[in-house]
Amino acid sequence: MSKLKIGVIQLTSVLDYKSNLSKIQKYIEDAKGEGAKAIFLPECFYSLSDGSKPSPYLVEKDNEHFENVRQLAVRNSVYLIGGTVAYNENGNVLNKALNFDPNGNLLADYDKINLFACDILSKDGTRKQVDEGIIYTSGSTPQIIEIEGFKIGLAICFDLRFSNLLLHYYRENVDLITFPAAFTVPTGRAHWHTLLRARAIEGQCYVVAAGQWGQNHSNVRTYGHSLAVNPWGEVMEDAKDGEGYFVVELSRDELNEFGSRMIINQSKNY
Repeated sequence: MSKLKIGVIQLTSVLDYKSNLSKIQKYIEDAKGEGAKAIFLPECFYSLSDGSKPSPYLVEKDNEHFENVRQLAVRNSVYLIGGTVAYNENGNVLNKALNFDPNGNLLADYDKINLFACDILSKDGTRKQVDEGIIYTSGSTPQIIEIEGFKIGLAICFDLRFSNLLLHYYRENVDLITFPAAFTVPTGRAHWHTLLRARAIEGQCYVVAAGQWGQNHSNVRTYGHSLAVNPWGEVMEDAKDGEGYFVVELSRDELNEFGSRMIINQSKNY
């Protein structure tokens, strides 16, 4: 397929998965009505905890929560790409991206490799410490899937800052890298647009980043601004503030056009 319409959903997910699923279903229906065949969801779309402990609604292989996510793809006959859940695997909690085809088959999953840890000092002098390692165990393996002829490299939020992981995808000539995210407001304002545009330019590929937005918990506030960026580094759509969705079209011709403008050899191993 030379073109593919995708829907990108921006949410204010909370702990209650039923509330989150209800909103997601509505946005999928709307995006599908505009021709979207693949839906990209944010990090922790299913249930977002306050960061001090895991969500109690852990997804496991074939449990009710896994089936709830799978049914979003099946019920709507869409690809479900990139959004993450808190996943219980042998007693470890993983920040896992589940990716389904329209028939509900699991294409592949990806566990977040680079867990967010920072000590943010705001301009007003307040300090906020965040460490995902309190909740999650990190993954170790990059993952590529293919839908409708487009190769997609999977990454999650903080992975955006780690060029070694992304270089693997560049060398594999992916057409798109996805970054489902729950970016904090201070780092989002400072770096979000710049980093996403840079990754598209480096890889000569599309970048799609579905994000969380708003006051998810009393101590969790996320930046939003879900983006789709083309291989020239131009922002195709920006969801800005608020919950919602947008639809954009990926084009094989556009990939070839931008690739022909600048030939970069990604095969060198420094």
